[in-house]
Amino acid sequence: MGLMAYGQNVTQYFHRAATYVDKILRVANPANLPVEQPIIFDMVINLKTAKMLSIKIPHSVLVQATKVIE
Repeated sequence: MGLMAYGQNVTQYFHRAATYVDKILRVANPANLPVEQPIIFDMVINLKTAKMLSIKIPHSVLVQATKVIE
């Protein structure tokens, strides 16, 4: 079990990938498609792991989390 994870939103990633596939299937040249960077990020905090490690997560960090696992 991990304590914290911060990364791109997986759902948004798959939606953007589907858009690229659609463009390629409609005969777009992949070399001409722009490279995109993620714009939506998720932060997940596992309080169960924090408790096992005797780590206190500050409230200011918990408020920013997209998902908190208890």
